[in-house]
Amino acid sequence: MKGLIQLLIVAFIIASLWKVFTKAGRPGWAAIIPIYNAYILIQIVSKPVWWLILMFIPLVNLIIMFILDLELAKRFAKGTGFAVGLFFLPFIFFPILAFSDAQYSPASKV
Repeated sequence: MKGLIQLLIVAFIIASLWKVFTKAGRPGWAAIIPIYNAYILIQIVSKPVWWLILMFIPLVNLIIMFILDLELAKRFAKGTGFAVGLFFLPFIFFPILAFSDAQYSPASKV
């Protein structure tokens, strides 16, 4: 029973990430491919591709992920508090981002 509940939670998180990717104009199936989903997330927030390498360095990866969450929240017109939620409680805040009426807005080129 415990395994079934865990499987349902993981499926819900994957569905949420899939929907976020789709809202951002990226392929939703990328959410289920390890490493590639991080690459797509980096593209969504318009950061350099080499940041993917930084995600393999312990402790640095936490900083990079927090910055990515901040940028993702900005792209969906959410504040810093929402970004903190994405970082610490992704299983709650990614579904909120995915299934709410939040719209993706790419960064403006200055």
